[in-house]
Amino acid sequence: MRIFDPHIHMTSRTTDDYEAMYAAGVRAVVEPAFWLGQPRTNVGSFTDYFDSLIGWERFRAAQFGIAHHCTIALNPKEANDPRCTPVLDVLPRYLAKDGVVAVGEVGYDSMTPEEDEAFARQLELAVRHDLPALVHTPHRDKAAGTARTLDLVRESGLPPERVLVDHLNETTVRAVADSGCWLGFSIYPDTKMDEDRMVAILREYGTDRVLVNSAADWGRSDPLKTHRTGLAMLAAGFEESEVDKVLWHNPVEFYGQSGRLVLDDTTAADTFAGNSVLRGERP
Repeated sequence: MRIFDPHIHMTSRTTDDYEAMYAAGVRAVVEPAFWLGQPRTNVGSFTDYFDSLIGWERFRAAQFGIAHHCTIALNPKEANDPRCTPVLDVLPRYLAKDGVVAVGEVGYDSMTPEEDEAFARQLELAVRHDLPALVHTPHRDKAAGTARTLDLVRESGLPPERVLVDHLNETTVRAVADSGCWLGFSIYPDTKMDEDRMVAILREYGTDRVLVNSAADWGRSDPLKTHRTGLAMLAAGFEESEVDKVLWHNPVEFYGQSGRLVLDDTTAADTFAGNSVLRGERP
């Protein structure tokens, strides 16, 4: 089983996770920019973080045989903090970087006017930079937030086939499927979706435009949930080719629209040659 995890926050994970992911078949990931667990206090905190996503984390993943890409954005949660919103003016220089395959995560957290503005501006950046967009749907009032999300996507002029609407569940999947956008599902230990519910959705809606991710982050989460979903699909009678489509071909097709997806990249390892993490390695 080969796996491309299209939404995982590896900044918050350990090298043990990378080793376990590779052993389970993970060969590529996309890491969306998100919040850091506590409020940022200035734009410099963002730029240091963005630099790590396009450099250090890409190098770290390469040590374990995993191709790392990222998405860049002001996340919805911090769009409400006036100390953070000036980063919107900095985003264009990062959206031009190698390895950046979408604008994201954008969308809603509490559905405030400030989030409306940040969301609209960043969808405009996606259009301007010819990039797909990764959209976060809110954990509260999800159905209303998803409906509002689809309205704003339509108003933006960004084609729906270039939009991935993530963190979906049974209450929101139909609206997104009908919109023509891609459908993203986060498989979590306690919240969001689990493997069995995901299998039921795949039976009803099919495998087209569906991406499954672990969204593993700071809290209780599992970077092997993509693998476990693949096993659940096989146990439920799905063909290996259908599992391969959901866990590999679909994320490759969606993020490949950026023109920046490189799945056999070896340059990341060269960038940090001589880094202290390489000291003392066996020859």
